[in-house]
Amino acid sequence: MPADPARPAEAPMPADPAAAREAWQRACLEVAAETLDTITAVLDDCDDRTVNATPLPGTVNSVFALVTHLDGVIADWGGNLVAGEDIARDRAAEFTAAGTLAQARELVDRMRDRLPRYVHLALTEGIADRRAISSTRSGAASSTPEFVVAHLLRELTQHTGQLQVCRDLVAAR
Repeated sequence: MPADPARPAEAPMPADPAAAREAWQRACLEVAAETLDTITAVLDDCDDRTVNATPLPGTVNSVFALVTHLDGVIADWGGNLVAGEDIARDRAAEFTAAGTLAQARELVDRMRDRLPRYVHLALTEGIADRRAISSTRSGAASSTPEFVVAHLLRELTQHTGQLQVCRDLVAAR
């Protein structure tokens, strides 16, 4: 894959484990920030109606529901599992959640605030409470800190693609 001319070339991964961990943490947070910027751009194309609209009612999640789910994923995997917090989560309700565009933006802001701390804690202190996960993923409680960070990025990017498709269909782009 050719290098992105908009991004400067970086030095190879440091040999020192602590420096390598810091470099990987920075890279993960950069990808997360770019993804959250994309979610914000999707919300910029929505209003209070389209943020709750679905292309196929009853079968596809709305933009608001997907943003709510992402906030739940970050709270559960990052807050509960990694940080040992006690953040209530109703995973099933996330997929039918509805609200205003302003509320969706608040959820994105909250994810943007929480995620760097959770990634840092995962990679420096590990998992705080293996019992505190409400994921449907088997083996979630035995996940490594690195897997948790990768899973958070996967969820963010996967659902951002769904957000974009949903926005395109409901906003008639």
